[in-house]
Amino acid sequence: MSNYKSKITDEIRASATEFYRGDAICQEKSKFLLTEIGLPNGLLPLKNIEETGYIKETGFVWLIQKEKSQHRFDKVNRVAQYDREVTAYVSPGKIKKLTGVKTKELLIWISLSEICIDDPPTGKINFRAVGFSRSFPVEAFQLEEKAKNAALPVDGEEAENVEVPAGISPENLKTGAAVEVKEAQGFGMN
Repeated sequence: MSNYKSKITDEIRASATEFYRGDAICQEKSKFLLTEIGLPNGLLPLKNIEETGYIKETGFVWLIQKEKSQHRFDKVNRVAQYDREVTAYVSPGKIKKLTGVKTKELLIWISLSEICIDDPPTGKINFRAVGFSRSFPVEAFQLEEKAKNAALPVDGEEAENVEVPAGISPENLKTGAAVEVKEAQGFGMN
């Protein structure tokens, strides 16, 4: 993959309203953006994301992963393939001019060009390509929320392998002292 040539130029990166590198932050920001535009946060389950960017003025978004990936959406029995680079223009309830995403229909891979939810809402999400359209339940692409209150040691019990977040003392975890958790800032769609 060392010969990979991205379509995202330095000029595009320089015009980004938001730009991130590294899988953890890119995963977080891509899911947040999907939620901000009213789409299910599991639509783009890319792996090992190297770079994510967003240009608010135009709605242009890009995600670059280390290599192509494939994902099976079990709730709808469909497989999607994600190229190394995925690009799109986003707006509330819609992803258009999508590149780098294919779905398998029968024995043929079809490049998707648009994903949108019904307006007014019907609980369906629509996937479109040239001469092709499919609708599925929105919840089939929604990731389960992780519990915000993780189990902590109780009444002096010791917990093994507990990762303590920065700025919180292990004593606070043992005593159950209140700690403030701040939500990550998002892609600034508002």
